[in-house]
Amino acid sequence: MASPLIKKLRHRTTDAGGVWVKACGYRAPADVIAAAGHVDAIGLNFFARSPRYVSDEAAIEIAEAAAGRVATVGVFVNDPPEAVVTRAGRVGLDAVQFHGDETAAEIAAFKRALPDVAVIRAFRMGNDGVGPLSRELAALADADATPDAVLVDARVDGVFGGTGKTVAWDVLAADYRRDAWPPLILAGGLTAENIGEAIAAVRPWGVDTAGGVESETAVKDVGLTRRFSDAAAEACRASGIG
Repeated sequence: MASPLIKKLRHRTTDAGGVWVKACGYRAPADVIAAAGHVDAIGLNFFARSPRYVSDEAAIEIAEAAAGRVATVGVFVNDPPEAVVTRAGRVGLDAVQFHGDETAAEIAAFKRALPDVAVIRAFRMGNDGVGPLSRELAALADADATPDAVLVDARVDGVFGGTGKTVAWDVLAADYRRDAWPPLILAGGLTAENIGEAIAAVRPWGVDTAGGVESETAVKDVGLTRRFSDAAAEACRASGIG
């Protein structure tokens, strides 16, 4: 069951397809305006080592352009919770995505400070499957910090996402506990060419891409964004996801 906070992040009509669509790594207001109608949310990457990093000043301009068009999700990697709170408030984020090794206590501190901002917990899945995720979600529940959604990306040692690698869709589909865990957002190497297969295999609540809608690294392409969204919508219709 999707939480009220995560439901608020849906900005397209149901005719656009059954899954929530997020494109990550936006760095220019014009690109956000062009993406409106094709995606539900855009990601702003605040990880300084990422080629898609965006400054606070640029993020504020992008968030202003996004208002009323798409939801804004800030992506953070191992920042102190007070820093995430400050930046989320300053930019006016609709959600934050904890994409590093943040502890349950740190995520709980954020949720207490900004209870009206949705929390997406990223999990990097490797050969050990979702076992570590199960333990982490139990710890988050104990800390009263259950996220509003879980984003599953591919694990690559030493890298916090954006690798273009896909996860084991069959394993994730079989082992993700949809009855007990937050809504699943599938990430990791998704493009217009494979999103249909991914949705059919995993049947996620949402999907997330970065490089899949870029003509080159960190350069968004509205044509690719439209193709990705259309392919996702078609896959949902074919799979009966609505």
